[in-house]
Amino acid sequence: MTAQRSISSFLFTAGLMLAPTHSLAADAELPPSIRALEDRGLSIVQEFDAGGHARAFAGLAGGSAVAAYLLADGSVIVGTRLDANGHPIDEAALEQLVAKPLSDEEWAQLESATWVLDGKADAPRVVYTFSDANCPYCNRFWEAARPWVDAGKVQIRHLLVGIIKQDSPAKAAAILGASDPSAALHENETKFSEGGIMPAANVPDEVQVILEDNQLLMLSMGFRGTPGIVVQQSNGLIDKYNGMPQSSALTEVLGPR
Repeated sequence: MTAQRSISSFLFTAGLMLAPTHSLAADAELPPSIRALEDRGLSIVQEFDAGGHARAFAGLAGGSAVAAYLLADGSVIVGTRLDANGHPIDEAALEQLVAKPLSDEEWAQLESATWVLDGKADAPRVVYTFSDANCPYCNRFWEAARPWVDAGKVQIRHLLVGIIKQDSPAKAAAILGASDPSAALHENETKFSEGGIMPAANVPDEVQVILEDNQLLMLSMGFRGTPGIVVQQSNGLIDKYNGMPQSSALTEVLGPR
């Protein structure tokens, strides 16, 4: 899967898995137009000050922070408010109320998940990736990241899933069950063109639980395939990349070379 950086969207798609969040609409008497947004996939998080021009509500849809503006006639507009010079007005409020708390929550979920380390544990930049042992694009990302990993600049934490081929769970079991999972991951990637690591004879129950948990986490973060890559900006916000990043985006993912 070639990569596409996730961007904010104001289209509310049925069935999107939204991160758990407090919903004002469940607790307060809000106008019907605001309540109706809940049925369209937007969870209202908090009302904020829009300077008296409209009532403004910060919300979450499809993993993205969005703003809804309630007008005097009761109608509602969802989107980006711009000033007279065409500059966004409410980005800071949306970041503080929605984007930053969501990023913190998702990053904590990644940290507490079961992952396999690729690189030095003290490397300053941490990159998470959902990986399948049979995924050619995961292997391409592994290869592309070698200069950063070998230089000690980046550590990549692989959250293994077993979804591409029938033996994907067994290969994941071989890696996770190895005495040195990092070495087993390295073996799989270096021998990928030859078939990769030898699959385990069976998939233990505890490994199956790990794979299922990682897949659920992958889906909840908006990824539908591998690799699904997550990085954290200096301001604490996270960026997500669906698939193998283009060469021009590698420094966004991995930092300066």
